[in-house]
Amino acid sequence: MCTAWFRVAMISLQNLLTDIRACHQCADLPLGPRPVLVADARAPILLIGQAPGTKVHASGVPWSDASGKRLRQWLGVDEATFYDPARFAIVPMGFCYPGKGKSGDLPPRPECRALWHPQLLPLLAGVKLVLAIGQYAQAFYLGDARKADLTATVQAWRDYAPQTFVLPHPSPRNQLWLKRNPWFELEVIPALQAQVAAVLTNGTLASSNISCQK
Repeated sequence: MCTAWFRVAMISLQNLLTDIRACHQCADLPLGPRPVLVADARAPILLIGQAPGTKVHASGVPWSDASGKRLRQWLGVDEATFYDPARFAIVPMGFCYPGKGKSGDLPPRPECRALWHPQLLPLLAGVKLVLAIGQYAQAFYLGDARKADLTATVQAWRDYAPQTFVLPHPSPRNQLWLKRNPWFELEVIPALQAQVAAVLTNGTLASSNISCQK
């Protein structure tokens, strides 16, 4: 990577993060705007989730809740590794808590993704592996390659690997889904952990860990 270009990208990214953290585009949010994200041009892994919950809104630390604990278990990393901005960029579809719906939190506000993602993602030049967590990230970033629903998309994880891993949300609310789909933790998690370890250790994708089944 060109050192001069990288320095310019880092400055541009820091300026953009300043703008994002001062954003009041969605001033009507129930708890008010508080963008929560981590972005560093050096990070080889990009994690795209849904939106912060109330605990994350209060702490200002992404995935600092029960969902985050399970996610780190899935990835096979500790907190120090997960929260190292030079290793993980954490960019949800919506940066602020969207409010409570009838069955959990509301969907991420679309204004956030439309306004900031096109500016932010091109500056994450070090990304080798993308983790698309949940239906909203998968719908937007997979486009027509997404299957009929989340379960079908995750079942087809080999179609997207090794550059992208598609995952269900690690929320405790999804415990029933995990029980109904034991293949996820038996098949996907070992491949995911191997890929994460390879990228963090060697900076390259371990494509040999993915075997296509036709």
